[in-house]
Amino acid sequence: MENNLGRILVIDDNEDVLFSAKMLLRKYAKEVVMEKNPKKIPFLMNNEEFDIILLDMNYSQDITSGQEGFYWLQEILKYDPSAVVIMITAFGDVEMAVRAVKEGATDFVLKPWQNEKLIATLSAAAKLRNSYKEVSQLKEVNRTLSAELNSSPDIITGTSQPMQQLFSIIDKVAKTDADVLLLGENGTGKEVIARTIHQRSSRADKVFVTVDMGAITESLFESELFGHKKGAFTDAKEDRIGRIEAANGGTLFLDEIGNLSLAMQAKLLTVLQRREVIRVGTNKPIPVNVRLICATNMPLKEMVQRNEFRQDLLYRINTVELNLPPLRNRLDDIPLFAEHFLSIYARKYKQPLKRLSDPGLAKLRRYSWPGNVRELQHVLERASIMSDNRELQADDFFFLTESEIPQTIATPANDAVKLDDLERDAVQRALDKHDGNISKAAKELGLSRGALYRRLEKYEL
Repeated sequence: MENNLGRILVIDDNEDVLFSAKMLLRKYAKEVVMEKNPKKIPFLMNNEEFDIILLDMNYSQDITSGQEGFYWLQEILKYDPSAVVIMITAFGDVEMAVRAVKEGATDFVLKPWQNEKLIATLSAAAKLRNSYKEVSQLKEVNRTLSAELNSSPDIITGTSQPMQQLFSIIDKVAKTDADVLLLGENGTGKEVIARTIHQRSSRADKVFVTVDMGAITESLFESELFGHKKGAFTDAKEDRIGRIEAANGGTLFLDEIGNLSLAMQAKLLTVLQRREVIRVGTNKPIPVNVRLICATNMPLKEMVQRNEFRQDLLYRINTVELNLPPLRNRLDDIPLFAEHFLSIYARKYKQPLKRLSDPGLAKLRRYSWPGNVRELQHVLERASIMSDNRELQADDFFFLTESEIPQTIATPANDAVKLDDLERDAVQRALDKHDGNISKAAKELGLSRGALYRRLEKYEL
């Protein structure tokens, strides 16, 4: 127990009390600071930090009422609202004890005190102070991360008409607390859009929690999202907060929501409707206040018709629906993305800033981009590493197979067939290149393993 009480400040106008406290506490505390005059409290609080403050309630001017103690308690809390203050007095007035706690004191002890009881009280106070510090640090980390995200270059910028329309909707939606459903192919930047909405909302200084619904097994669904109590099941060795509860006050981003089974959909819907979670192993509901953003590349409306997705859940999550355009429909934005990503890789790999040449850009514009912006990012990173040129030429993208995409607008039917053929060819080439290795092929295409498996099944590869 030695030194685990931290730095303790004892304020009492009785020198015998100060001496007794120091003799007792010096082997338990890192440091014990004694002060007879409470008027020095402002100076001490301005210049030093204390883990625990023992504050006498009565001084020479007012021996019995405790009014001076209450006054100095409030002064301490002005300087440090999270200060852990234990009031000490020779008069065991219950009403005074209750008032002290109500006004911000952590606890109340009588003098002359029992040594064991005082140490136990201080130990509990030290744990409370450590908890305050941890919470403060977590809040500071969250503020720092939020500021870092907000100051990051905006990679959803674009001059193409589809993106300008999207920006207009985002500006309107972000200011509200409306639930949002993001639809689009893999790699179109759904998580980036979700973070942008969060950063432009009134919850920007709160937490942004991402959950990949496609990666959560049905057996762990409730534990991951709702949390669990120690002993609720075999591996529940301690209490654990769920992802939804962790997002309380902030934004909850549920990615790949189309992958949920009907059973998991029902459980999620109940939580979203009631705005409360119940940890596994308990019956106690915990209120939650989250802004919900969901995303998927799956056709949820068609899935509703096939009874694969609950209609009431779809209504619940798509107050506002945003469709993210694929990169092939916004080729004019490639130069902006290239400038952004190349500047990132120049810093990351400590190399001179590279840029796209006109022939290099022309080649990128002729490619079909089945993996969308994510694939473009990987392509630019690879070229940035491998090329010795300050300007990236067409030959620097030797690993891309150019696809002749008509520059005129095709009919929807013909366009769909053409894009399916292009996507199938791209998947087949990636598989052949990596000898059937799914992980490497998925990374090459800018897809998740699950998304690649769905395409293998779709094209019977």
